[in-house]
Amino acid sequence: MLIDQLVPQITGTFDLLVMITRGGIIPGGMLAEALDIRNILTAAVEFPAADVPRLLAWPTFLQFPDESLTRGKRVLVVDDVWTHGRHIMTVRGRIEASGALVETAVLHYKPSQSLFPHHRPTYYAAVTDAYIVYPWEIDRRARPSRLMNPLPMPF
Repeated sequence: MLIDQLVPQITGTFDLLVMITRGGIIPGGMLAEALDIRNILTAAVEFPAADVPRLLAWPTFLQFPDESLTRGKRVLVVDDVWTHGRHIMTVRGRIEASGALVETAVLHYKPSQSLFPHHRPTYYAAVTDAYIVYPWEIDRRARPSRLMNPLPMPF
């Protein structure tokens, strides 16, 4: 399991963990449990559609921890994959601006596609160029809704 590859790399203790939605929620929860991190926050950042040049795109923060929660803390930022690096580097930069010490963790790192050639995740479980579909993403595009109908209760 990729989490088993990631956990032994991570040293020290963190004051809090920030999961980047949506991809970082499952690995972030698993890391929080494995590392006994109890303070867990989320960050949601969105970039414009693909028709805007990647390096000129300005992010929109849909949800972000108040800087008073991160100031002076050691923070682990988690996402599922570092493809271009835009989401995790944007979140990292904003948290660092609050005066926090930030480290990053992802399951997969794709250095050949990164827009940040002089940066990489602090911790990563695997390097790849492959298109990744995580087990929790199966059938995401095949079904219009992720909601399930409840089964009738037998009486």
